Amino acid sequence: MNYTTLVSSTTLQQNIDNPDWVIVDCRFSLADSQAGGAAYRHGHIAHARYADLNKDLSSAVTSQTGRHPLPDFRLLAKKLGNWGISNSSQVVVYDDMGGAMAGRLWWLLRCLGHEKVAVLDGGIKHWQKQGFALTTTLPRIKPTIFRPYLNTESWLDAVQVENRLAQKSICLIDARTPERFRGEQEPIDPVAGHIPGALNRALQLNLDNRGLFLSAEQLRDQFKKLIGACAPEQVVHNCGSGVTACHNILAMEHAGLTGSKLYAGSWSEWISNKNRAVAKG
Repeated sequence: MNYTTLVSSTTLQQNIDNPDWVIVDCRFSLADSQAGGAAYRHGHIAHARYADLNKDLSSAVTSQTGRHPLPDFRLLAKKLGNWGISNSSQVVVYDDMGGAMAGRLWWLLRCLGHEKVAVLDGGIKHWQKQGFALTTTLPRIKPTIFRPYLNTESWLDAVQVENRLAQKSICLIDARTPERFRGEQEPIDPVAGHIPGALNRALQLNLDNRGLFLSAEQLRDQFKKLIGACAPEQVVHNCGSGVTACHNILAMEHAGLTGSKLYAGSWSEWISNKNRAVAKG
């Protein structure tokens, strides 16, 4: 069986030594860029490699970009091969934030044509609650070749977002917390607020009180209420820098609402141009 959205801790444990499965630890803290790597060295799921959001899953920041520009996909494909990921691998990605960081690599792999990638439901926290072990042993990796089949229609740039909002041909959903969306607080970016016309659905709403994703049926009902008559393919997701918005894409895909896209630069790119409008409230 192929896993393309979520995979349970139990299923991962049953396949922990499966040579066709590749596990990637994506823990990262926006407040401390070294924390994820340190946590990985302190203890990770057996055989997991570590992917750093800044170094591996993003490219260099410029004055015109957001905080996490999309990576060079050719370089990423080479890294995937170096991590032992082939086009036939079942990839499992996890973090300690309910999928908020792991969703980025899930989405990037899908952009590269790799469908067999799933986020570990509940992440490393739920894994430990289930009584499953961690290790400090680094994985023995057998490098391979990963051939990318890039789908450039998976994301939009700022000009496309601006034009399509003006044409009313997209539904834009912001995954940040309501306080940040309304512009009441902004702990990271220099300007507070949101893109005019955006709707707000904080990614935390995709999870239950155990940190697990809601059922596909619950997510489907909630997103359909939010987007109304808008088709899933017309939905575009944003957040602060194009990372946590992938959580809402994952939730929609799990709910069977397929084909939504990412505004990759997101809020931090939007505000890099002072001519772009900002909304509050």
